[in-house]
Amino acid sequence: MASLEDRLKTAKNPVEYLRNSQAGPNVYPGVPPEFTNWRDEQQAWQKTCVLFNQSYHMADLYLEGPDALKLLSNLGVNSFNGFTVDKAKQFVPCSPDGYIIGDVILFYLAENKFSLVGRAPVLNWVMFHAEKGKYDVKVEFDQRSALRKDGRRKVYRFQVQGPNAMKVVEKVTGKPAPELKFFNMTTITIAGKQVRTLRHGMAGQPGVELFGPWDDGEAVREAIVKAGEEFGLRQVGGRAYSSNTLESGWIPSPLPAVYSGASMKEYREWLPATGYEATCSIGGSFVSDNIEDYYFTPWDAGYGPFVKFDHDFVGKEALEKKAKDDHRKKVTLALNDDDVTKVLNGMFRKTDKTKFMDWPSAVYSMHPFDNVTVNGKNVGVSTWIGYSWNEGKMLTLAVLDADHAGPGHEVVLTWGEPNGGTSKPTVEPHVQAEIRAIVSPVPYAETARKQYAEGWRTRQEA
Repeated sequence: MASLEDRLKTAKNPVEYLRNSQAGPNVYPGVPPEFTNWRDEQQAWQKTCVLFNQSYHMADLYLEGPDALKLLSNLGVNSFNGFTVDKAKQFVPCSPDGYIIGDVILFYLAENKFSLVGRAPVLNWVMFHAEKGKYDVKVEFDQRSALRKDGRRKVYRFQVQGPNAMKVVEKVTGKPAPELKFFNMTTITIAGKQVRTLRHGMAGQPGVELFGPWDDGEAVREAIVKAGEEFGLRQVGGRAYSSNTLESGWIPSPLPAVYSGASMKEYREWLPATGYEATCSIGGSFVSDNIEDYYFTPWDAGYGPFVKFDHDFVGKEALEKKAKDDHRKKVTLALNDDDVTKVLNGMFRKTDKTKFMDWPSAVYSMHPFDNVTVNGKNVGVSTWIGYSWNEGKMLTLAVLDADHAGPGHEVVLTWGEPNGGTSKPTVEPHVQAEIRAIVSPVPYAETARKQYAEGWRTRQEA
């Protein structure tokens, strides 16, 4: 069977291969694009509350056995001190060179039993080490809905978020909302079904993540929707869902650092030519022949506080060296309204059109990288772009050199790809445009900054 390594041998370099991948942007299957309209759905997560249906678009990996925790500890930069049953954490593994493979949510379900939920690269990395290492562990991979034909998953997964979220939980359970610290779990009853419950938050608002057996999902969802009617609950469709990260500040698309390095060759040979890593795409105005210029360290993505050298793990030696370096910083860029309007006007020209800018998410590749400059010199990259109805701004999440990452600095984002664009199916012939932007805090929304301050402290403790 052909591998990722085989595919890379056919290309000039990994960058050219990924920039011209025929994959489109990451899709959000299973839910309508809009239940009402994406503006109301965005507003609801700040003003009332929303139901995010996450049952379809993420993959799950289940680990069980005496060595499950050992395996995870050997791969994650996170400390596992104090990590016990009914807790969760953001799990961040790195390559031997200290670059992020990705990040997912790790759930401690029961003794010697865990689940990882998120994009495929981290799950693949864990499965590889479970197979190649000497671990007493069993793994079960539950593929996302877009890549399966049976229409079923092992569990449903919902999030209820927003100022009224806990009122909805109390209404649907008939009991006071459980008092949980951030990223802690318990079990509640909804519609007669036992539901695992995680204290969580998205877009900076309080809320819970709910999951249980797949066949219970529809009864639980209907009960939540009915209970939420008096509290202004809205179900969120695929269009709005992908934009909530602009306000919360989580970068959803770090490129997995697997495409270079002799130490990763065995892994590239293990990864199939039909898998995520071989079929995903890079897009945007930032171009370098060196694939490692597209990799992030934990500090780039805002995960520096997670890195703990109290255990042995893949990439530890490299990260100990990187810890002493100056680090780039994750920021929000608030794009200049007039310059965004010029881009939109450029779409109405007959020739030399600007790159199409979609709403509310303007992301057109699975891993976007737009060039950010000051006086024509690169100072970082933008990694996610879209429109927030709540803020009335076009926003991007970016990683910038520390000297230019202070709030209030002005930078320039280049929108569109050079030389008329690549051959990706999501890219039409266009010309590039420059958009001024103001460096702003991350998370951008004030409520998100307050909420996530609690969350960061709790996740570091966990």
